[in-house]
This record gives sequence, structure tokens and C-alpha cells, in this order.
Amino acid sequence: MESRHSDRGYVPARRPSREDLTAAVDRTIPDVIGPGLTVLFVGINPGLWSAATGLHFARPGNRFWPALHRSGFTPRQLPPSEQETLLGYGLGITNLAARATARADELDAEELVDGARILTEKVRRHRPRWVAVVGVTAYRTGFARPRARFGPQPELLGDAGLWVLPNPSGLNAHFQLPELAAEFARLRVATGQFEAVGGSASDT
Repeated sequence: MESRHSDRGYVPARRPSREDLTAAVDRTIPDVIGPGLTVLFVGINPGLWSAATGLHFARPGNRFWPALHRSGFTPRQLPPSEQETLLGYGLGITNLAARATARADELDAEELVDGARILTEKVRRHRPRWVAVVGVTAYRTGFARPRARFGPQPELLGDAGLWVLPNPSGLNAHFQLPELAAEFARLRVATGQFEAVGGSASDT
């Protein structure tokens, strides 16, 4: 049975069992990263669904993949199982904190601060042009920027431009998919390297 996806999220062929999810606590998953990226997206940390499957933003209802497409970064909506395809578009994924939890608020401030330090070293090594953190609260804590807002940040991370996007988790009720895609599209336009290949988000 093949997996399928829709604007509301990815529907996997096999759902991880309760035992799979329990076993995924504190697990880590590999980055999707390489040299010469235009944008490195930074999740807060893997959820249990992602840790159980080894795929970023894998939980059904997460809007990362639909927002990426609707904003024009990808010509079609990719399922998480095709995450390596992102490298061909000059995109990558990592996480601010490596260990998997059921909820992002299970992380403590020290983990986010340590994660910001590790991310800085990773960015210096791989040299993406832009780093986009998807989660303003985690960014504020990890980088000691308590007043940070969505959008471009005044400082660089290494030599990379720094941007903060809303958390695409389905638990984030402050942003519905159209508004989320519009925030992603602002970043796409700022990179100057992507035409509107995805869908319906405005360039303004």
C-alpha cells in the first residue's frame, strides 16, 4: 500500500504503533543536509512520529510539507519519505534539539541553548545561504533573543542570513495553512533564487 498526501498533511501507509512511538522517545534522526544549500530549515526537535519513522515533519497534520509547496519552494507537495529530494532544490532540514519528545515544551532551556551552539557550528561547516528556524519560542530561548519576531533577523548565523518562521505543527492554531505558506513565501522571495514553482501563496 502506497503512502498518500493532501493539503492537510501526509498520510503514511503504515502508522507507527503505540509501542513504536514509546520506543522513539529520546531517539535522534539524521539531518537532510549538504554543501551549497540555499535554505537550511531548522525544526525545534523531532516528534515521536518522526523519530519512529526516521523522517522529518512526518506526523500527519504537520503543515511543513504543504507550506513548502504552497509557498513555491517545491513544484509539488513532497511526502516526508522523499525528504532527500530537497537537496536537489537547494534545501535541507536539521533540528535545534536532537532528541525526540512527544511535545516541544518537554525540552528545557539548556537543551535549546546547546542546540543553538551546535547549529552554529553546523552552519559554519556546511555554509547554507539562509537558516530558517521554524518556531519563534524555541529561537528566542536558544539564541537568547527574547523579543525576536517572525521574519528576517538582524544578525547572521555564521555567514548565513537568519529567518524565523512559525512552527508548522498542527498544534499551532495561530497559523492556518494559507498564513503559514505566506510566511514561507516571504523567505522564498528573500532568497532571490526560487521562482514561484509551488502554488497559491502571495509573493508580497
